[in-house]
Amino acid sequence: MHPFVNTAVRAARKAGETIVRGLTRFEGVETATKGLNDYVTNIDRAAEAEIIDILHTAYPHHAFLAEESGASGNADTTWIIDPLDGTTNFMHGFPQFAVSIACQVRDVIEHAVIYDPMRQEIFTASRGGGAYLESRRLRVSKQRTLEGSLIGTGFPYRENLHYLDPYMAMLRTVMTTAAGVRRPGAAALDLAYVAAGRTDGFFEIGLKAWDTAAGTLMVREAGGLVGTLDGGDYRQNGNIIAGNPRVYMALVEAFAPHLPADLREAALEQTAREVAARAQAALKSAEAADDAG
Repeated sequence: MHPFVNTAVRAARKAGETIVRGLTRFEGVETATKGLNDYVTNIDRAAEAEIIDILHTAYPHHAFLAEESGASGNADTTWIIDPLDGTTNFMHGFPQFAVSIACQVRDVIEHAVIYDPMRQEIFTASRGGGAYLESRRLRVSKQRTLEGSLIGTGFPYRENLHYLDPYMAMLRTVMTTAAGVRRPGAAALDLAYVAAGRTDGFFEIGLKAWDTAAGTLMVREAGGLVGTLDGGDYRQNGNIIAGNPRVYMALVEAFAPHLPADLREAALEQTAREVAARAQAALKSAEAADDAG
């Protein structure tokens, strides 16, 4: 693994230890409200401090963008950190949460680590080097249609509640077509599961860079596609679809009738033909990798 990935894995495991200890002693966990349905605990803060300490010690000149402490430093290389993705799950003892760490160099995500401390699963990826679960190379699923697929999602909340009606229309479309829908509550793991082929696709409204930076690299390195709800370029903020190429395109097409104007982010930058061409390129790459493997 790249030295950056090794260091991030060490930081993620250290944070994971703090999270698991906090879960077993939850009566001592302090909780604060950042906004509607948005919480932070002293465990979030402690885990984030441990991650930053390890990374800063190894790379003192790098910058950071972390969910709880915000942006710090000014450098070409930035570490994007969610110390505890799935805080609400953690607060309820629901065992679905993760540490997410991504390394961005000049606006390009180069390396990623997602760690599930309850299952002790470590997902890693480097741009051009593939995505892995431990030592096993990850590939997105081979599901060919939305029918029969398993789709992950996240519900809109906080400032995105005004999108609830179009979201419910999209959810209804998926529920009446796919084999099943899952809402586990940790976007980083949702994306890792797409990369691992455990789910065939994922969509959510209103995500932040620390939610998706690591997971989007995982999906792409596993042969999948990531974009906005209408198939545009996803820029680590906002509304997302991820999936294997065929399911990704099926979701883009299925959602099109339900998107209000302010969710049509690709209208000025991409045509449907360009989106389809990108999907075809990803398909050819995935098929070549399968043939080689």
